[in-house]
Amino acid sequence: MPPLPAPRIAIVGAGLGGLTCARVLQRHGRAVTVFERETDADARPQGGSLDLHADTGQAALRSAGLLDRFHALARPEGDEWRVFDRATGALIAQRGPTEGGGRPEIDRGQLRGLLLDSLRPGTVRWGRAVTGVTPLAGGTCLLLLDGGAAEEFDLVIGADGAWSRVRSALSPAVPHYTGVTFVETGFDRCDTRHPELARLVGNGSLLAKGVGRTLVAQRNSNGHIRGYLALRAPQDWHAAAGLDLGDQRAVREHLVELFDGWDEGLLRILRDSDHGFVNRPLHVLPAPHTWAHVPGVTLLGDAAHLMPPVGLGANLAMLDGADLAHALVTEPGVGDAVRAYERVMLPRSVEAATGSAQGLDHLVPATAS
Repeated sequence: MPPLPAPRIAIVGAGLGGLTCARVLQRHGRAVTVFERETDADARPQGGSLDLHADTGQAALRSAGLLDRFHALARPEGDEWRVFDRATGALIAQRGPTEGGGRPEIDRGQLRGLLLDSLRPGTVRWGRAVTGVTPLAGGTCLLLLDGGAAEEFDLVIGADGAWSRVRSALSPAVPHYTGVTFVETGFDRCDTRHPELARLVGNGSLLAKGVGRTLVAQRNSNGHIRGYLALRAPQDWHAAAGLDLGDQRAVREHLVELFDGWDEGLLRILRDSDHGFVNRPLHVLPAPHTWAHVPGVTLLGDAAHLMPPVGLGANLAMLDGADLAHALVTEPGVGDAVRAYERVMLPRSVEAATGSAQGLDHLVPATAS
């Protein structure tokens, strides 16, 4: 009896989870195609620094055969937090790095580049926006592309983030606003241009909390610091204040007013940044977010379990990708593999979503402690 043909596998989204899945599949000799709506790897900035945990993100990289290359890029000294009193600027707590370097930091862009470079040429189809998927009666799935084209696959993996176009094939869930917005800014060549802020931040991150207001500054590679203002506010806070987000001077002045009474050294994060302010309202999926198995389609990462960005999301997305790929190369069929993966991933994500929600409440407290 001739062997069954290799399954046709598509991954929607060239983020960390999707790329990890693709890399592990290729490492085991499986073909895979990644569809990405962005035109190339440098189409947009990839965000700040991530700490990769030994039992999730690093475990996924070990499955991908990339752990040594990760350690060559990572910054174990970056796993450090300094907590300051918001009014006096006094250092009140310090943590890290984790004993044994267990959670080294790496820029998200560097990590994505590491994964992309590990894939066979042509694996990622850039500039191919997916508009949706249609499960078919025979257990396959039709991938619908912008412009009207369609391709059939034995499995479509939705790794396309918060606003996934694949999710609706499995679940009616949509993200909702958490009540917290991050406003991001940045500093270049911080050790020479912003030495006082660089001294406060050290090798890792700075944190100062107030009721409904938190300041965070995080060291990235190449002398860059990212600053974040975390606000408990309506999603349209800027409109309610009569602000045009394009008017950076007015935004800066308004944000400084919101942090009136805070230590002037900490307010450098607001006053002195080299970059403008980017508004990032935080959304989450309902928890628990589960679905009944549908042949030919599944989800991973934020598409499956969007959580607040408190250190778990990227790690879980990569673990999802590695676990799904491992199931696809060890289980007898695609359906068996997806069921095995979902039996592990869905309960894990419920637990993580609860922890992430608590982490956000701790990061930006709604009331005085």
